[in-house]
Amino acid sequence: MTEDSLTDPTRDRLLRAAGQVFAEKGFREATVREICRHAEVNVAAVNYHFRGKEALYGEALAYAYREADARYPLALAEGSAEERLRHYIGNFLRRLLDQSQLGWHGRLIAREITEPTAAIDGFVATTLIPHGILLHDIVAELLGPDTDPSISSRCALSIMGQCLMYRHGRAVIDRACPELIAGPDEIERTAEHIVAFSLAGLRAFS
Repeated sequence: MTEDSLTDPTRDRLLRAAGQVFAEKGFREATVREICRHAEVNVAAVNYHFRGKEALYGEALAYAYREADARYPLALAEGSAEERLRHYIGNFLRRLLDQSQLGWHGRLIAREITEPTAAIDGFVATTLIPHGILLHDIVAELLGPDTDPSISSRCALSIMGQCLMYRHGRAVIDRACPELIAGPDEIERTAEHIVAFSLAGLRAFS
């Protein structure tokens, strides 16, 4: 793929439109015609730029992750392990719960995790594993050098699971306790709760 193809305005419009439609309807229910209508391009543009719906979906997933990283970066260049954990959890939760028009990337990624398609293998290898390693390394540092790596992995997944619950359980949370994620301040407090809960749990293994 050339640099020009990444900055082609038609291609960019297609990726943004596809991401939003796929996030709303999922891969199976979304249609190329609807995506092209949102992008205001001819249907033939999908085959020209992506060779079809499946390839477009895979590219839209990768595009979504780049957009999510730009808006809510998970890595913190400097700081203690606890500060980096706080940054990771806060931005991961914000990414998952962004309901604005710009938040489609988090919704698309969450949908792929719960409703995996043929794109899941490449998506996990190129995007999810590197960020999983980032969290694993933070957790391993907090637990100490003598900790079994499998314990670090389970602890990292437990932390991610707390965050993902607020996304995948949102229909229930919005009805049972909506005040927990009602706005930016409440989401921030929920993130701090997850940090405190996670640190307390990690201390049990360190």
